Amino acid sequence: MNDSQDGQGKPTVPEPDATGRTRTVKPSEVNPRALPSSAHPAGISSATDEGVWEQVFKRENLFRALRRVEQNGGAAGIDGMTVAQLRSYLKQHWVAIKTQLDTGTYQPSPVRPREIAKPGGGIRRLGIPTVLDRFLQQALLQALTPRFESIFSPHSYGFRPGRSAHDAVKAAQGYINEGYTCVVDLDIERFFDRVNHDKLMARVARVVKDKRMLKLIRKYLDSGVMVNGVKVATAEGTPQGGPLSPLLANIMLDDLDKELGQRGHRFVRYADDCNIYVKSQRAGERVLGSAAKFLKIRLSLKINPKKSGIHRPARASMLGFSFWWRQGSVMIRVARKAVERGREHLRELTRRSRSGRLEVIIRRVNEFTTGWVGYFRLADTDAVFQDLDKWLRRRLRQMVWKRWKRGRTRWQKLVSLGVPPEMAALGAGGSSPWRMAKTPVVNMALNNAYLERAGLVTITERYRQMQSLWRTAGCNKARPVV
Repeated sequence: MNDSQDGQGKPTVPEPDATGRTRTVKPSEVNPRALPSSAHPAGISSATDEGVWEQVFKRENLFRALRRVEQNGGAAGIDGMTVAQLRSYLKQHWVAIKTQLDTGTYQPSPVRPREIAKPGGGIRRLGIPTVLDRFLQQALLQALTPRFESIFSPHSYGFRPGRSAHDAVKAAQGYINEGYTCVVDLDIERFFDRVNHDKLMARVARVVKDKRMLKLIRKYLDSGVMVNGVKVATAEGTPQGGPLSPLLANIMLDDLDKELGQRGHRFVRYADDCNIYVKSQRAGERVLGSAAKFLKIRLSLKINPKKSGIHRPARASMLGFSFWWRQGSVMIRVARKAVERGREHLRELTRRSRSGRLEVIIRRVNEFTTGWVGYFRLADTDAVFQDLDKWLRRRLRQMVWKRWKRGRTRWQKLVSLGVPPEMAALGAGGSSPWRMAKTPVVNMALNNAYLERAGLVTITERYRQMQSLWRTAGCNKARPVV
């Protein structure tokens, strides 16, 4: 994460961490002399008034970057240094590091590779930089972002300050309401693995003229990957995982934004996901072909033919959302694949064989659903949340019933929970926990009130609360209400 990601939800989410939350660590106090800044003219503070190199290494920019890295946390790089160790390391070594940076002798460490499964299949390759390089990249990002923000397209929403996935989805909703009901889904094949370094640096150099800065960015692109103790060179790509990667992606794809804008297209781009909205299938086919040609010739990128295509809004998916019509208006809903991914995570949290107290398991369920609903609160219907609630309660009931194990124990537990003895016998047998979890006897004992006492907060209730707060916050008259 970085500054340009503030206020965005992926489940992350899209895809966020397992709980959908951001962990914040309060930075400890530090000696203000710990990070000496480079010399710069007195009174100069804005990005436009002083060189980008000086802006990067201003004391306030460095401390801001340090706090951001500490707040984001994350795993160690190849050197094993943790985020908690970074502040003390900088106190001891910053002068030497800054000298290397100024003389051009600083060499970034290779990233630590990590692969995670994509929700739709395939592998996403991440590169985890050392915490020192994350700190330096964050400082670079904070100085570079204002310079590029002024030239980026208003149709680009990913990893930009003041913009979010929700803004992108609402923009798409607006285009569909205007009658652009064919969606050209443009999926760039392995974008982060195939970015051409020379083409990318040429686009960075359009705005950044400082050769020291260009040289350092190039070093980060060429830093390589450490595999089994051996450094493997990277001739192309900008691995996801470092703070600078999202900005570089936006810089690379800004040419595509400009081209689509010049052609007068309605489109929404979020990182490497781009949807273009047209009025007919024929127009969609023409746009898809011309966009693919432009990407290949100008940016040396290819579209994925299996994932790209032309769809109606009800079948298209954007950032976990899709669309439906109600009384002639386009409404937003949670996409089916996003619902299934949510269920998959809840299945893991509520396995029948899972150990631990019910209250602890429910607490973890609540942590996940808080982040999940927080992202999908944009949906205009609560039916999906109600269905998910019913399914989740049944999952919890089968887990509790399975834990009772023997028929005699089940009978005693059911009676102790208020089920008449003659009815309790009906809930004590059976061999299928999932089937028994739906029977009237088990539902009578493990009713909604029982689960609420164990701490369960219903997904629908949480959704309605967030909807109410979100809509109220959008009303000027209600802003003082907390």
